[in-house]
This record gives sequence, C-alpha cells and structure tokens, in this order.
Amino acid sequence: MLVPRVKIIQVLAVDPVMTADGSNPLISVQPNALKFVFELEKPSFCDLKVVNNTEHYVAFKVKTTSPKKYFVRPNTGVVQPWDSSVIRVTLQAPREYPPDMQCKDKFLLQSTIVPPNTDVDDLPADTFNKESTKEIQECKLKVFYVTPSSRGNSEDERFKSYSDQAPDSNSAVQQLKDERDAAVRQTLQLQQELDFLKRRRHRRNDTGFSLKFALIVGLIGIMVGLLLNFSFSSSLSSPAAVPTVETTTSPVEPSTTEGIETPL
Repeated sequence: MLVPRVKIIQVLAVDPVMTADGSNPLISVQPNALKFVFELEKPSFCDLKVVNNTEHYVAFKVKTTSPKKYFVRPNTGVVQPWDSSVIRVTLQAPREYPPDMQCKDKFLLQSTIVPPNTDVDDLPADTFNKESTKEIQECKLKVFYVTPSSRGNSEDERFKSYSDQAPDSNSAVQQLKDERDAAVRQTLQLQQELDFLKRRRHRRNDTGFSLKFALIVGLIGIMVGLLLNFSFSSSLSSPAAVPTVETTTSPVEPSTTEGIETPL
C-alpha cells in the first residue's frame, strides 16, 4: 500500500529568492519578524504583509506556539496571483513582564497552491494537513518585545525597511486607515440616529400618556354627572309624604241631674 507523502519546504522570513531545495517560494512575508510594544494592561499589534510570488492561487494559514496570547485575523486566507494580503497579529494585554523582556513565542505561516478562484470558505479541512500529497511551504517568524521608550526608533526602522521591501505598502496602510476612519464615521452616524429615534419615541410616549389621562378624567366626569342627574331626577319624581294626624273623639256622657233641694 502506497502511503502519500507531503513535501514540506522551510522558508526563511527574509523574502528569499529561492527555498532550500532550489524552488521559488510561494509567498514572502514582510517584515521578517513580529515586534510588539510591550506595556502592562495594554494590547499591541503588528501587521504582516503576505505577498503571492506566483501565478497561482495560494492559500495560507498562521499558527503560533501560544494561541491564548495572540489574536490573528485573518488566520487563514487565499491570495490571488501576484497579489498581497495583510495579517494583523494582536498581543493580548499582558499582566506581567517576561524575564529579561525575552519572548520565546514563535509563529508558523503555511502556504500551498489551491485551484483557481478558490475562496477561503471553500478550503477543505485537510488543506494544510501534512499527510496530503500537496506541497506545503512553511515560514517561521520570531517574536520580539520592545519597550515604549524605544518605540519611536523601532517604528521608524520598521516602516523604513517595510517601505524599502514593499513600495506599495504605504498605499495599503493608507487604505486600511481610510477603511478604519469610514467605519468610525459610520458608527457615529448610527449612534446619532439611534439617539434621535430614542428621543422621538420618548416624546411619543409622553403625548400618549397625557391623552390617556385626559380621556380617563373625562369618562369619570361624565359618569359622575350621569349619576348625579339620575339621583336628582328620581328624587323629584317620587310623591311627597303628607303627615296624617289621627283625631280621636271621645263620646260625650249625658249629664244626669240628681234631685237638688232648693231652699224655700
């Protein structure tokens, strides 16, 4: 039984012209290392530019030895022929300083050729499986921590080398900034519309309450008026009671005249 073998090619992250076995690398990565400004309780990020050096569609995947410390987006993607893609790696807010500010974390970027017009959602689960028969190239990246005091010099050097290696990097960064600003403006506009709708709804609720209260008071007044009118009319329609005086007549007893002697 024949066992399929995968061809793994190690690629140095220094934008090489050829790989160790003499073949051209599928992608190149810029810059050649990940540098993060290390501050406690503050996240930091580093952007990587992946450039497709071939006329084929190339898929890539980013792996790290410390997946809980870093947030990678996108961690998987497809780059069109002679095109590029930007990967943002974010260092989660650290809670303590590492010994001697040394970092032992590493990143591995795998790449392989995929069929034309392949989308990232169409990638099979075994695209980067080492047991497959396709050729997979691997690019290793080291991680370095820099202090905030040396941030200015390191950023200047990084952007200078980044611009030297990729002339169109400035346009890509500017495009990302424009997209970020557009997203912020859209968020503010949506927040303003939401506040306006809340105020409008509040005013409607107040008007509805006053109308309901007026209707209830009016109904109560009408009912009280009807009750008073009914009681007044009923008192007028009933006959007045005339007091009766009972007269008793006692029989007159006839007077009897006894013999009275009259003096002579």
